[in-house]
This record gives sequence, C-alpha cells and structure tokens, in this order.
Amino acid sequence: MKLPVWLSIVPNIAWAIPSSSHGASSPTVDLGYSKYQGTRLAGGVDQFLGMRYAAPPLGDLRFRAPQDPIKNRTLQAATEYGPICIGVDQDNTPKEWTEDCLFINVFKPSNATSHSKLPVWFFVQGGGYAQNSNANYNGTAVVEESGHGLVFVTLNYRVGALGFLASEEVRKNGDLNVGLLDQRRALHWIKQHIASFGGDPDHIVIHGVSAGAGSVAFHLTAFGGKDEKLFVGAVAESSFWPTQRTVAEMEFQYERFVNATGCSNATDSLRCLRERDIATIQSANTASPFPGGSDSPLPDWYWLPVTDGTLVPELLYDAFKKGNFIKVPTLVGDDTDEGSNFAYNANTRSDVSQFFKNNYPHLTDSQLESILAAYPPRTPLPKHGAWFRTSSDAYGDATFTCPGNHVTASVARRLPHATWNYRVNILDQANLAGGIGVPHTFELPAIFGAGSTGALRSTSSYLSYNAGIIPVTMHYFISFAIALNPNPLRYAGAPEWKTWGSGSRLRLQTNNTAMEEVPAVSVQRCQLWENLSGTTEV
Repeated sequence: MKLPVWLSIVPNIAWAIPSSSHGASSPTVDLGYSKYQGTRLAGGVDQFLGMRYAAPPLGDLRFRAPQDPIKNRTLQAATEYGPICIGVDQDNTPKEWTEDCLFINVFKPSNATSHSKLPVWFFVQGGGYAQNSNANYNGTAVVEESGHGLVFVTLNYRVGALGFLASEEVRKNGDLNVGLLDQRRALHWIKQHIASFGGDPDHIVIHGVSAGAGSVAFHLTAFGGKDEKLFVGAVAESSFWPTQRTVAEMEFQYERFVNATGCSNATDSLRCLRERDIATIQSANTASPFPGGSDSPLPDWYWLPVTDGTLVPELLYDAFKKGNFIKVPTLVGDDTDEGSNFAYNANTRSDVSQFFKNNYPHLTDSQLESILAAYPPRTPLPKHGAWFRTSSDAYGDATFTCPGNHVTASVARRLPHATWNYRVNILDQANLAGGIGVPHTFELPAIFGAGSTGALRSTSSYLSYNAGIIPVTMHYFISFAIALNPNPLRYAGAPEWKTWGSGSRLRLQTNNTAMEEVPAVSVQRCQLWENLSGTTEV
C-alpha cells in the first residue's frame, strides 16, 4: 500500500496504517459459542473485529447486566467493527451507533497460537459515560512495535441512560451501573477466550482513558477491592472523577426520564421503558439541570455511575485512602491543561461560581470561596474570557489531575516500587493558539500511533514536529503492558521513568522528556479537592 505524501514525511509511520495481506488465508477462531473469521494484515497482525462478547441488550435485557452471547455455529465475519453504543444526544443509526452494541475487537500477532501466552493489553475507551468517544482504535501499531509480543483488545460498553439509569426501581428489577458491568463482562470474556488468540489470561493489563480511566478506578475498588484475578496491572490515563452520586440522589433523574418517555403513569415504569422504541428512549437521553440548578451552562455530566453498595461500595476517594482496592502495578497520568476542553468560558467571577454550582450542586458558598481563592485569575488565554483559566485549572484539577495523583499516592503507599505517574506536555501550535494549551488526552496518538486513533486532523503535529514523541511514549506503554514496568522496553535514549516516591512524575514532551517533581501549589490544591471530596463526589 502506497502511503500518501502527508504521511510519508514521518519516519516509520507506516505501522500506523494497516493493510490486508493479499493471498493469505483468513484467520479463524472457535470460541465455543461462535466461530469468527478475521483479517490477516500485511504487517503480521490478525484483526478480529465486531465479535459479540454478550447478548444484545435489547427488550427485557435493557437496564440489566450483560448476559452470555447467543450461540451461533455458523462462521461469522469479524472483518468490520460493530456499531458503537448509542449515547447522549445521538440518533439511532444502525451502522454507526445503536443499542445492539456489545462488541469486542482483538488484534494479535499472526503467528501467535493458543500456546503463546502473550501479555494482553485491554483498552477501555472514554466519553464521560455519555458516549463511546474513543471507539475502534486500531491496535496494529502497538502489536508491531512490541515485536509482535502482545495481544490488544478494545470494546464498546453502554453509556448514557442505557448504561447508567439509576433508581430503586432499576435495582429491584434490573441492574445498576450496567456500563461498568459490560466492562467486567468483557474482562471475563478475555479470561475465558483470549488464549484462542495467543493471549495469556493470567496477564491482562487494563488501560482506560478519561471515563475509561475512571472505570479502571471502579474496577480496582470493585466489591471493596476483592481481587477476582481479572487483571495484573492498571493504567489510568486522565482519570475522570466527576460527581459520584447515590441511588437516592438520582431518583429525580429517573422520574424525569419516565416522564419524558411517557411512562410516568405506567403500573411498572421500568417495564414500560423496556417496551419503548430506541427513538423514544433517545429523546429523553439528554442532559438537564440538577434540582435547583441552572441550564446555563448545563451540567457537563448527567448520566454517571452511582454508589450501589456492591460493585461500587463507597466513594472512590475513600476507597483508595483506606486501601480498599486491588494492589497491582499502576501507571497514572494526565495532561497539563486537563480542564481546557470542558470548563465554562467564564468572563466573570460569578460565571465561575455558577459553573461549579451546576456541576457540584452540594458545594456551599464558603467552599466556592475557597476554590476561587486557590485559583486566582491569571493572564487571559487567546479566544477565551478573563476567568476561563480559573475555571479550566480548577475543573481540571478537581476532575482529572488530583484524582489521578490520589490514586498514585494511595497505590504507592502499598506498592512503592510499582507505581508511576506522568504529565503530558506535548506542545501543539494550533492548541496553543486556540488557548487550550495541552488538553485532555492529547497524547492518545502518541500511545497508539498517528492514524490509529482516527484523529489526524486535530493532531497533525504528530506527523511533523511532534513525531519524535510517538516512539518514546508508545514504548513506555508497551513496556508496562508486557513487563508491568515502563522501563525495560523503553525506547532507545528515553530517560528512566522513576517511581512516584514522594511526588515524582515523568514529563512527556517532545525533545524534553524528563523527571520532575509535582509543584507545591499542585499539592496544596489537590489537598483542597481531597478535603472537598465528600461534597464534589456527591
């Protein structure tokens, strides 16, 4: 396959663009419940796309935990991605996103057999629990760059109302947090079936980005930290911790939902919801203000996991602080300007206050004052209001950076030699000119390879002046997936990534990757958010 000119300017970028191996036999796999035929690519990688890991969550299975996939002994094509799980404010488009969406994808070395026992890298996409925003990433590059030494897996999971509708009615005749249960179902699927693809079921590293990283935190603390041996290492990339609510606090949301779908007068409201067509469900699958809140702006995140007493037994901050989590090697990090893509473009101090009240409805006036005091206004950024930096910095710390640091410090107290942290500071001229700095998850193309994430237009610097950070970043993550340590297989010339210690992290930056200490002001601000966690998580 001849590369376009705009791709050929980057050395070794070919591994990001898979192509079929003409003339090679199509690989097949028998999973017991179904046989699948995948595609053999020219670079020595087989891909199996759109395999069912659970039954379609339709009809009576709506708002229930995922069930075993339906048996089908006819050879099934696994050559195209399945539809993505439909989310907030999306229209049902069967070939793009829909309710029948519980599909899993596997990328394996072509020469791997059931006896290979290769490490498994399992990636959980993000999207704020509202959408599947990082769907269908291509694992070819990381398999090739690993020396064909690992198996890479991705999945879809339910989001929005279909994934996180919460009420005592749901608890009574359904399941809470089914989006998280989908992910656990996929983990069990990997344990059961990954040997058929050459993977080691006893060496699975779970890696999540954004809401996927928040999900990793939930899996680490699931059932009070009970270790079901589903994974041996964890990567939390920009760990997303918005408000963590109780079922009782979400009853208002359930009432709104049944009203909006015409089920408020039904004898059994949940049964009524299961009988509604997807268009009716989607008409109500949108955001609304919290009780007493404003719709200007609307809450950033309306449908979220809830504390259910079992899978999610307590607040994440409390679980990690008390040590109620699975102790495995961890890799945790964030970006310099985590809040810049989400924060309100505030022009005044009162704008910032309203933004936080709408997202954290339990904050008191005195708590808001302490937040504003910790984040005084700075020089305005291009294309943004005078108070945007306060809004962005505070929200980024509250929702991403400080939760990640809390996880790192908590794990480091139990596993001091197996905990690493990083800060992404990959500078992109367009981002800087747009006033968003180094935004949330900007490093994704550096982890998986330019072209693997489908985001080339917004990350064109990875094809030119930031191309050099790709192998550095990718090999740290490959090394962790294989060796549970980012150092043994790191890129030639890349610095040693030291463990957290008392607050050390790796700065990932083109031509300037190095260790650094977490600044004292960041430590102080994160202590503020930890003190407020009982308010900001509910």
